[in-house]
Amino acid sequence: MTSALPVAVLGAGSWGTALAVLLARNGVPTTLWGRTPQVVVDMATARRNARYLPDLAFPDALQLSGALEPTVRDAGTVLVAVPSHAFAELIDAAAPWIAADAGVAWATKGFDPASGRFLHELVGERLPRHAAAVVTGPSFAREVANGLPTAVTVHSADAAFARGIAQMLHSPLFRAYTGNDVLGAELGGAMKNVLAVATGVADGMQLGLNARAGLITRGLNEMLRLGGALGARAETLMGLAGLGDLVLTCTGDLSRNRRLGLALGRGVPLQQAVAEIGQVIESVQTVDTVMQLATRHRVELPITANVQRVLREELTPAEAMRALLSREQKPEYPQPA
Repeated sequence: MTSALPVAVLGAGSWGTALAVLLARNGVPTTLWGRTPQVVVDMATARRNARYLPDLAFPDALQLSGALEPTVRDAGTVLVAVPSHAFAELIDAAAPWIAADAGVAWATKGFDPASGRFLHELVGERLPRHAAAVVTGPSFAREVANGLPTAVTVHSADAAFARGIAQMLHSPLFRAYTGNDVLGAELGGAMKNVLAVATGVADGMQLGLNARAGLITRGLNEMLRLGGALGARAETLMGLAGLGDLVLTCTGDLSRNRRLGLALGRGVPLQQAVAEIGQVIESVQTVDTVMQLATRHRVELPITANVQRVLREELTPAEAMRALLSREQKPEYPQPA
């Protein structure tokens, strides 16, 4: 039986901080770990994360730690909330100290950039005897921190573990659902970032609300096609992990990926746009992995393919939009032969 308490949240960025505060507010014994000791000391002294969520006061019960080994060793559940490029390294560092009966969850979206693999594949390989779950869905950290209504979903092959994670997160203003399609949940959380660049470009070019709606809808279709080829369930991608997160990321200006698209659509060069945002933008690496999967499974993804060409600076945003609009007329949903 996997122990639910206490929880170690690994990653003191905006999302990890928001989740740690939520858990502590819910009465869950929680420790937030950060990789830079002086930053952790500063957070513990100020009782807030001055860099990412300066207006969010920490609950008195929330513990802070800059030491990975004791933080992980004493946890019944480890919740990883770092960017995907740091995920594998952190899992490897934490693995020797995770208790045999502890469960591992992650609120990280994207693929492992070094291998192109899904994150659940890394967890299964490095922590094969531990219950594992992904926490995903439409959830801007700042809104969670401010106590605004939010709904997420927790997917795991272990139904009891998924329920346990959801129960710890669930509150009157934070609804947590459960499911068992980990691959589909992860695919939705990764692909939505790529598609948000496309809608951001269209909005940056002032192409109108019709264009935005069309890109979101056809982008969802791409997500469903690739998901079907990989074995994901359509209902997962039509739910919070797919459609919900897609709509949020494509329309909400808190999204770094949408802001990248907006800047590109206004004519800002790629490197300048990335520098001005100043945080990791998952789509820049994710798009290549999505297209590799599409090529391997012979799935056509025209929006994603054009986003890749824009991010590689092979096409301008205007050229990419013209390429999409000049595609041949065809049925929205081809009939089976």
